[in-house]
Amino acid sequence: MRRIMARHLGRIAVLGAVLVLAGCTALRVVYHQAPSLTYWWIDGYADLDNRQTAQVRADLDALFAWHRQEELPRLAELLRDWERLAPNDITADQACRQFERVRERLERTVSEAVPPLAKLALQLSPAQLDHLARQQAKSNREFEDDFIKPAPGRVLDRRTERAQDRLENFYGRLTDAQRNLLRQQLAASPFDAARTQQERLVRQADLLLTVRQAQADPANAQQRIQGHVNRFTDSPTPGYNAYIQASVQHGCRQIALIHNSTTPQQRQRAVATLKQYEADLRTLAGPG
Repeated sequence: MRRIMARHLGRIAVLGAVLVLAGCTALRVVYHQAPSLTYWWIDGYADLDNRQTAQVRADLDALFAWHRQEELPRLAELLRDWERLAPNDITADQACRQFERVRERLERTVSEAVPPLAKLALQLSPAQLDHLARQQAKSNREFEDDFIKPAPGRVLDRRTERAQDRLENFYGRLTDAQRNLLRQQLAASPFDAARTQQERLVRQADLLLTVRQAQADPANAQQRIQGHVNRFTDSPTPGYNAYIQASVQHGCRQIALIHNSTTPQQRQRAVATLKQYEADLRTLAGPG
């Protein structure tokens, strides 16, 4: 679930990625560092100058101050609901409802980020847009190296290994039967690397075009950036939304199957982990 959510809004979701750092044992430390980490991610893509750096850092501080006050309490309540669910079997529909709740929170954070993103878009030079295009190409090569060039069995091995690590951070060590179930579910997933890569290319081109359109029409820059964000969540590519929905539905079934295979001890660990995350978020949301 966490991987699906993190990818859901593409690269822009870095601004909200702190919502899904539940696998981190130092959540509070990471959250405090999130504005700086996000700045360095943006700078890696845009190669910011000194003036832009000062503005972006100020905007990120304001964004995370808003997020701390407005979103962390809502996320803490969501975690409390998960604590109630964790001791019992769950259905795929229940898993999807929880996914939808987190998606809504991510989208709310990204919407809050639109004005500063629009401001930055108006400041990017042609040289910086060229730098962005080169970084996109680098990201595409990395995706191909991970998911397209290797043999399908090797890709499945890697996906299984990453998913297993995330689950074991939550439940503790998986049994052989659980690892086999996870691999079977990932093998049956609708995930299509080539199709995903093609959509990435479309979205990257859309981003560059959106920035240029915003610069040509500064009065409507925020609407342009919001439109780009909207096309992440509602793709204009024929059939792609159905592909994503099928992937989400499969992911929900996978979550339910894996959770329902867990032992009472594994569920106890999940509840304890969720309680710790909730406590961390409430501490972060408090004054000081």
